[in-house]
Amino acid sequence: MLTMNRLLQACVWLSRIGHCRGFGIQSPTDYRFERYVINESWPYYAYQELGQNDDRMRRKLGRLYFRLVNERQPATIVDWLGYRDYLEAGSRKAVVVDEASDVDMAFVPIKTDYHRLFQECNEQSLVVFQDIYRHPDYWHCIEHDPRVSVTFDLFYCGIVTFDPKREKHNYKINF
Repeated sequence: MLTMNRLLQACVWLSRIGHCRGFGIQSPTDYRFERYVINESWPYYAYQELGQNDDRMRRKLGRLYFRLVNERQPATIVDWLGYRDYLEAGSRKAVVVDEASDVDMAFVPIKTDYHRLFQECNEQSLVVFQDIYRHPDYWHCIEHDPRVSVTFDLFYCGIVTFDPKREKHNYKINF
């Protein structure tokens, strides 16, 4: 099983090789976000104590979620995925909740009712959908939702933002 997971990860990485290191991203804001948050490789202050018993993929996603929270410093975080330790380490002032109301940042499974969730979002909100590769048609509906401005498809998860002043972009990222 471990070998098969590593083989799948290698195939995904190779299929997205043209989307490495911000290639094709014209927006300076999105380029910086991709390079220095999504694919940041330098160790952060909390990495040593986080996820010591986690498998490789959970640790990889947990560290990404940690970096997202660390970058945005939201007041409230909705966690429906069970990454509370990573999220709390990313921002000591953030409150991690289970109920989606007035969402600053949310981490949810792909089959979440996004219509209802998006009603609780504002232009500063960021929503992460996990396991988007399992339901690509559902992810494409989210990408094309008129409330969504920028999406980042990382294969394992998708990141959604809502700034209405931004032009709509759907980026595929090699994560």
